[in-house]
Amino acid sequence: MPLIKAKVRVGHSPDPDDAFMFYAIAHNKIDTGGIELKHVIEDIESLNKRAFKGELEVTAVSAFAFFHVADKYALMPCGASIGDNYGPVLVSKKSVYPKELEGKKIAVPGLHTTAYLALKLFLPKFQEVVVPFDQILQKVESGEVDAGLVIHEGQLTYESLGFKKVADLGEWFFEMTKLPLPLGVDVIRKSLGRDVMRKVTKILKTSIEYGLKHREEALVYAMKFGRGVETSTADKFVGMYVNDHTVEMGKKVKEGLKILQQAAFDNGLLKKMNKIEFVDM
Repeated sequence: MPLIKAKVRVGHSPDPDDAFMFYAIAHNKIDTGGIELKHVIEDIESLNKRAFKGELEVTAVSAFAFFHVADKYALMPCGASIGDNYGPVLVSKKSVYPKELEGKKIAVPGLHTTAYLALKLFLPKFQEVVVPFDQILQKVESGEVDAGLVIHEGQLTYESLGFKKVADLGEWFFEMTKLPLPLGVDVIRKSLGRDVMRKVTKILKTSIEYGLKHREEALVYAMKFGRGVETSTADKFVGMYVNDHTVEMGKKVKEGLKILQQAAFDNGLLKKMNKIEFVDM
């Protein structure tokens, strides 16, 4: 195969699972064969907004955001964060039934996140208050909102901090569909052309496989993005979101993605059904 040269900006969010996936690339552990990769690290909602403008060549985005930009970006069959019977958690200060939160204020990490989409499907009527994901529990604690939707490591720490689970949206999606919930995906701009798209996808897959084979060293790097969580928590979180589904998006995940897209469209949360195009490996 001829050497393909390209400069590619790669957007990912500052959390342990993304950092774990990109460890081998960030530390030059693998050969990128002429592809120069530059990291852009921003929270997922900022990356979603960039994707709407088609700014970055490669980026992590929420599955919900991807449905809007599937005309510009192709889906990489690796790098996805999948909630397999677990996912974003709706929490409150005291035990409440989901129905009690109808019409109430709920802190969400962004209006293009899959967490927000899942919550709208689960509980259509509530007042959303957009809050940076790492400040959601504080807003619930202060009483500024009635409940909060936690993502990232907050899914593992909320209980020890005294918050109550109202619903796990990954569990709910699994109960409804018997399928895993695709939360975040990695996408690549179609304008790069088939050869570059394929090459960059192969690099990312190799980086994920390297991290899984060299778990300890990749975890040390990932911990820098864990916002003070213990190693055991970061390890558990990485295990939840970097696994076989991440190495290769299987049939069940693709099915879950299509069902989620259809549900978003049917409920008026998505204006049109863009065709999902996968990078052909």
